[in-house]
Amino acid sequence: MTGIAYAQAAPGAFDYLNSLIVPTMLIIGIMYFLMIRPQQKRLKDHQAMVAAVRRGDTVVTSGGIIGKVTKVDDQELQVEIAEGVKIKVVRSTVSEVRGKGEAAPAAKAKASSE
Repeated sequence: MTGIAYAQAAPGAFDYLNSLIVPTMLIIGIMYFLMIRPQQKRLKDHQAMVAAVRRGDTVVTSGGIIGKVTKVDDQELQVEIAEGVKIKVVRSTVSEVRGKGEAAPAAKAKASSE
């Protein structure tokens, strides 16, 4: 008999590494599709909604204030919450647009109210 010894890999070393990597990658993939992707979609939809706000729209702020937009600036909106009571709010605080109004040019609105 010849005393030949063959080198062998440790039993299960590669299997152990795969058993950690594959489930970890699956968990990360599931978390992306269940949590991160929907959040990004909601953020994109909110940004589009805020960008589309115009004069005459009825909006709800994140603080729960409901009013009609009377003036639109780049970063702020002027919202009339009661007759003659106007406040300025930051555009990003608008959480919902309830009613779409007709945007009228500022010159026409002043001429028709006189």
